[in-house]
Amino acid sequence: MQRFTCPHCGTRAYFHNLMCLCSEPLVYDPAQGQMTVDAAPCANRDSIACNWAARVPGGYCTSCAMSQVVPVMHVGENQRLLASAERAKRWVLANLAQWHWFTPTDPGRRPRFLMLSEDTGGRAQQITMGHANGDITINVTEADELIRLKRQLKLGEQYRSMVGHFRHEIAHFLFDRLAVSPDFLSAFRQVFGDERADYGAALRAHYANPRDAGDEYITSYATSHPHEDWAETVAHLLHLTDVADSFCSTHLAMPGVPDDYHPYTETDPYRLLNIAAEITIAVNDINRALDNTDLYPFVLTVPVRHKIAFAHGWLQNHLARSDGQAA
Repeated sequence: MQRFTCPHCGTRAYFHNLMCLCSEPLVYDPAQGQMTVDAAPCANRDSIACNWAARVPGGYCTSCAMSQVVPVMHVGENQRLLASAERAKRWVLANLAQWHWFTPTDPGRRPRFLMLSEDTGGRAQQITMGHANGDITINVTEADELIRLKRQLKLGEQYRSMVGHFRHEIAHFLFDRLAVSPDFLSAFRQVFGDERADYGAALRAHYANPRDAGDEYITSYATSHPHEDWAETVAHLLHLTDVADSFCSTHLAMPGVPDDYHPYTETDPYRLLNIAAEITIAVNDINRALDNTDLYPFVLTVPVRHKIAFAHGWLQNHLARSDGQAA
């Protein structure tokens, strides 16, 4: 994520800031990718601390407008949890905008988010996160850090976060967008396998007998089906690109990272991965000095790098590769 400044006083501003230290209210303009002080705020500014600019005065921002369903706000912790989940969504959407996804230049369709909570005020409901026909279901209950950590430990996962959930589920939507491009599916099947394989049967087999990721996959879940391999691969591409971008935007320096490096404009995915890997290894060492878990506890094998490179080529160049089709 890039660094921002207050247009009024020049002080550093963070992506989620509602107000500068100089007391000037801040609004993030997603079209410009910068903070402003004169844009109309999103209608959700007061309720869930959304600091994005509204599309029209009194309306919602582009991120909040994608949320078609939200929890009952006065029940339990739903308002706080929704605010946290929407914050993660805005982060991911801002990242993808670097590659022109869901921006004014992108003619394609947008995802619709169903932001659901297990707490309905009555009997708790079970929620399965996923994507189907443009609808992305997100369980905002997992915005509670303790609940999320318990589920991470139960499932034996190395990493679990709200940003990760959004990156994974949006990846499924991006697959559908890219699938209308004439050359995508044939190329995809050569790298990931045939996505027409029975999805339900594949997931049942995975949960009954999970496979080790081995050298071919980034996570165990990626082994379950080509669709999940793609979603996990894309999520990790977005993780690594944003880690590198955040490192560079803070003007930190280390051998192998050019002073003027811009990860989102990098056209060589292997160079991007090499730089991102060096950064994560360095930060892992720092975390270990404090007895914290690794920032990025994954190994980028050669087959995984090839998959990430494939995803990078299509996601970064989707407008040109798909001829701007409004999929």
